[in-house]
Amino acid sequence: MLLWKMILAAAALKGRKACAQSADARVREIGKQALSGPFAGMEASLVEVSYPPGGRSAEHRHPGFIVGYVLEGQIRFAINHETPRVLLRGEMFYEPTGALHSTSENAQPGMPAKILAFMVAPPGSPVVEGK
Repeated sequence: MLLWKMILAAAALKGRKACAQSADARVREIGKQALSGPFAGMEASLVEVSYPPGGRSAEHRHPGFIVGYVLEGQIRFAINHETPRVLLRGEMFYEPTGALHSTSENAQPGMPAKILAFMVAPPGSPVVEGK
């Protein structure tokens, strides 16, 4: 009986440790809107990305161009494996269609960070595509 309790306690601790190490960015789609004029046939998406302390996104691409704005904290950002730069609250960034978003992470230890991303892409496109 004692052995089972030790095994269950070890499994519970391992589960807590795995959760504590999981620091992925959280994506919340705010809305989508069909566009007209020069962007007729395209769709705009507005997305909020929240990074907990130590949070990051895996390398990815977007099916359309992105204009982003840092709402909170500091973001380390790079596309196509360029040298990452740190963007502060109030700064903007741009990602061309299909660029590899190679670095996307919270740059300020112990503090959350948040960005607002505006994407223009073909209707029904996912916000994020794989590498």
